[in-house]
Amino acid sequence: MQTAVLTNVDKGIDSGTTDLAVRARGVVKHFGTGERRVWALRGVDLDVYPGQLTMIIGPSGCGKTTLLSVVAGILDCDEGTVDIFGERVSAMSDGQKTRFRAQNIGFIFQQYNLLPALTAAENASIPLVIAGWSKAKAVARAREVLAMLGMANKAESLPAQLSGGQQQRVAIARALVHEPRLLVCDEPTAALDHETGLTVMELLREAVVRPDRAVIVVTHDNRVFHFADRTARMDDGHVVEITTRSQTDEDAA
Repeated sequence: MQTAVLTNVDKGIDSGTTDLAVRARGVVKHFGTGERRVWALRGVDLDVYPGQLTMIIGPSGCGKTTLLSVVAGILDCDEGTVDIFGERVSAMSDGQKTRFRAQNIGFIFQQYNLLPALTAAENASIPLVIAGWSKAKAVARAREVLAMLGMANKAESLPAQLSGGQQQRVAIARALVHEPRLLVCDEPTAALDHETGLTVMELLREAVVRPDRAVIVVTHDNRVFHFADRTARMDDGHVVEITTRSQTDEDAA
């Protein structure tokens, strides 16, 4: 891996927007007011390239998940801009953001957020139903994705009948089922055994084979660091270092 420490001269930042999956500039986010104000992001710049898996790493509380949520349009930034595939998401209304997310973004978060009355396949099919698919076709497609995650025999199970790791795989299937342009993942392997974690990361890698796709992964799991094309290390609300695959590593792969 080739490391480039971020300085004012060279931050590895692209000046354009159209060739980037994500372009964040000067992103500031804080919570609370006055003396109780907590600064989560302190002027973050980040580029995510199409066809790449970008990892965000760093100690707990450094702002990783907040940055992921701002990039995905779930949280509003207090200052700065966020563009996704050339669209200024940070300037959209709540309704526009909701529609944009439904069409373009898949989410894998630490909380699985499965609907307890729906089966695994029905939960995984939700993005397709929202997109206008018939329930039958959506559930059939969801079963295919669940099978790729080793969950074929659990497709008709309710969340309460699944282990934590199995619930996470349903959440991952839900994120992948509609083939989103941008996939944002918060600790996607945290509750998984090593073998299943590697399978999930391989699926995420496959998701960015196409040049119009990108994946962002927040993780503490050093077993999966080698899947990254580009790694942003955060500390105290800043991106302090960018690490990219060297051409030598790519040739050896």
